Amino acid sequence: MPLRLEDKKALVAAVNVVAANAYSALVAEYRGLTVTQMTELRKQARESGVYLRVVKNTLARRAIEGTEFECLGEILSGPLLLAFSQEDPGAAARVVKKFARENDKLVTVGLAISGNLLPAADLDRLAALPNLEQALGMLAGVIQAPITKLVRTLAEPHTKLVRTLAAVRDQQQAA
Repeated sequence: MPLRLEDKKALVAAVNVVAANAYSALVAEYRGLTVTQMTELRKQARESGVYLRVVKNTLARRAIEGTEFECLGEILSGPLLLAFSQEDPGAAARVVKKFARENDKLVTVGLAISGNLLPAADLDRLAALPNLEQALGMLAGVIQAPITKLVRTLAEPHTKLVRTLAAVRDQQQAA
């Protein structure tokens, strides 16, 4: 059933709002996937905070106009789906990478982050980006390491003195 003009305008506006607030975008070809597989992919995307939409290429080009994902317009051809990461930059890449492991029909065409078009080969790099909790944990570890080392360094002379006195006491008791 073809979309009416009002429906097309609403679709373009909705995708444009999502694209304007997204951290990264991914374009993948879904040719050969069954309805059940697409439903499972949509479910996984929803659970991961990824906006996944199958949009006609002409409407997709209009929807990403004026956003940092405008660079994706040059690779839009064929049956494609758009995935926008809304919570962390690597979410869409992780969802598509995980799903593509089990379903070889889903093929990544391109990625975009911060206005830069990346080749499909960079899917692993983008998927490896930490989410917010992981990044905060790494930051806390980096901040905590020098303080921990300082405390150990300050406590070490006292510890060595106590160990030496204990060794001397043990020798005297043994003798």
